[in-house]
Amino acid sequence: MKLALSEGQVFSGKSFGALCEARGEVVFNTGMVGYVETLTDPSYRGQILVTTYPLQGNYGVPEGPFESSRIQIQALVVHQHCLGPSHHTSRGSLGAWLKSQGIPAIESVDTRSLTRHLQKHGTTMGELVFEEHEKVTSSPQRDRCRPSADVDMSSVVELVAAKQVTHYPGGDVKILVVDTGAKENIIRCLQTLGASVVRAPWNDRWETYLNQVDGVMLTNGPGDPTQLASLIERLRPILQYRIPIFGICLGHQLMALAAGGTTHKLKYGHRSHNQPVVDVATQRAYLTCQNHSYVVDATRLGSEWEPWFVNLNDGSNEGLRHKSKPFRSVQFHPESAAGPHDTRFLFEDFLKMAAQYRLTRAPIA
Repeated sequence: MKLALSEGQVFSGKSFGALCEARGEVVFNTGMVGYVETLTDPSYRGQILVTTYPLQGNYGVPEGPFESSRIQIQALVVHQHCLGPSHHTSRGSLGAWLKSQGIPAIESVDTRSLTRHLQKHGTTMGELVFEEHEKVTSSPQRDRCRPSADVDMSSVVELVAAKQVTHYPGGDVKILVVDTGAKENIIRCLQTLGASVVRAPWNDRWETYLNQVDGVMLTNGPGDPTQLASLIERLRPILQYRIPIFGICLGHQLMALAAGGTTHKLKYGHRSHNQPVVDVATQRAYLTCQNHSYVVDATRLGSEWEPWFVNLNDGSNEGLRHKSKPFRSVQFHPESAAGPHDTRFLFEDFLKMAAQYRLTRAPIA
C-alpha cells in the first residue's frame, strides 16, 4: 500500500491493518507510548495518523478501558509494527486490533521524512491506497472496512459526540459535561474525585440541567471550533452567570469564541504527550498531553480575561481565566490519557469551585 499526499508525494509501505483504502487529514504524533489511548481519542476522527516514534505495538492492546468505544482514526502510518504482544495485560496485537475494526495501516514507511514534510508544508490531505498490483488481489476484503472513505470535517463532531444523556453516580457535587467528543478519562477523573456527572450531547437540550448542577465541563473534540456556531451562541448567555465552567481543548476554544475571541489553525498542530506549557502567573512549567490543530488568539479577548498557560515551544495560548468569575479553560488534556499527570490537579481545583458554588447557587434563567 502507499500514502499519497495531495501535493503529489508518495510514501510506500506494507499493510498490517485492514485491507482498506481511506482518505483524511494527515497529521503526526510524537508520543513514545500511548497508542491505544491515541487511536481511540475522538479528536482524531477524520485523520490519518503518523507516529514519529519508530516502534508501535510493542506492548500489544489491553482489554481497556479506552478513550471511546472504537478506534477513531482513518488510518495509521508507522515505521515498524511489533508483530506480537509482549505485556501481561495485552489481549492481542495492534495489527489484529486494527483489522478487527476495519482500520487500514501501513508500516515500513520513512516516517522521519514524512514528518519533516508535514512540518515544512503543514497539515495536508492524503489517501491510503492500494498499489496497482494489489488492487485485484485485495478487492474482496474491502467490504470489511469500517471508516468511510472520507469524513465531512464540517460536521465531524456529530460522529463522535454522545447520542443521549447519561448519568454517572458519584458525590453531592454534580457536573454537567457538554459532550463534543469527550475522552472517557475526563468522566473517570471527575468520578474518581467524587463528582456525579450528567453527560449531554452538545446538540441536545443541555441547558435544562443548569439549575441542577454545580459546574459545566466543555470537552475536547475534532474539527474547526467555528463550525459549531450554534453551540457558541448557546454558551454566550451562560457567561453572564457565575456557575463554574472548565473547558478542555475544543472546549477551551469554544469558551474563548463565546467570550468574543478568535481562533486560527496551526501549521501542523500539537500532537504529543510531552508538550511544555508554563503558568503565566507562577512561571511553573508542566508537561502536557495535547491533540489539536486550532489555537485561541488571547489578545482578542476583553480585559476581563487573562492568559493562564502559554506553550513554551511556540508561545501559543494554552489556557484562559476570567478575572472575576469561575471560568477557566486549557488547550491541553489534564486527564492525561495518554500522557503525564502533571496537571491532574486542575480537576480538583474545578471541583472545589463547583463545591463552593453549590453553597450559594442562584437560579439560571
